[in-house]
Amino acid sequence: MSRTWFITGIGSGFGREMTQQLLARGDRVAGTVRDAQAVADLRERHGDALWSATLDMTDLPGIQRVVAQAFEVFGRIDVIVNNAGYGLFGAAEGLSDAQIRHQIDTNLIAPIQVTRAALPGLRAQGGGRILAISSYGGQATHPGASLYHASKWGMEGFFDALSAEVAPFGIGVTIVEPGGARTAFRRAAGRYFGAELEAYRDTPVGALYARLSDPGFVASGDPAKMVSIMIDSVDRTPAPKRIALGRDAYTMIRNALGERLAAVEADRELAHSTDFDAPA
Repeated sequence: MSRTWFITGIGSGFGREMTQQLLARGDRVAGTVRDAQAVADLRERHGDALWSATLDMTDLPGIQRVVAQAFEVFGRIDVIVNNAGYGLFGAAEGLSDAQIRHQIDTNLIAPIQVTRAALPGLRAQGGGRILAISSYGGQATHPGASLYHASKWGMEGFFDALSAEVAPFGIGVTIVEPGGARTAFRRAAGRYFGAELEAYRDTPVGALYARLSDPGFVASGDPAKMVSIMIDSVDRTPAPKRIALGRDAYTMIRNALGERLAAVEADRELAHSTDFDAPA
């Protein structure tokens, strides 16, 4: 059965790979791009099966307009994929106010607003699916990526709660947590740095700078395999709550959850001690 998908950020990375795989199997795609030329080859090859709109993901009226147009063009949207995003790196105190705002607006506010704009249409047609492309950085953290993590942890909190809100309407929500993949995200990382503060040079923040700036560093994740699993997840019933993709993602998330659970258990008696005493 063919489906119609709305995907943000189809010009590169996971978004483009997903668009290519979907069009190749006969599905239809409505997508957003920053540069219309980024998908000109796909439009030429697939014609009306692909509809795209140029969109700045920080433009709220634009988001509402484009989502409405996508429903109008194709009549229905079966799957919403919140994919567009980027990583901002550097010591928290070295980031500018504008950088902080743009990171949160792009990675957190935009997927919230895309989803809010799409929900009335999904409810009216009797259901659908929502994929939220997060990161293992939505559950684990690295020094030097505090704002990126803030955006992804916020994203996961929103979609985790949303899944229970919209389940009565036949809408399934899945949070996808990829590890490192050989996409444009990795190549673009060096463009999104805060000020390189001398005080942090010999700290884990400095080590992250060096790693992201190293042209020899290669991520282990295969984006084509990852995207194939994302697409297949839409056929799973019920919708999986979360999907970790990559050995690094699995390991980092498992370790982070174990550490948090251990910390909670260590203070079990302290937590219980703050309740009112039971009546005598």
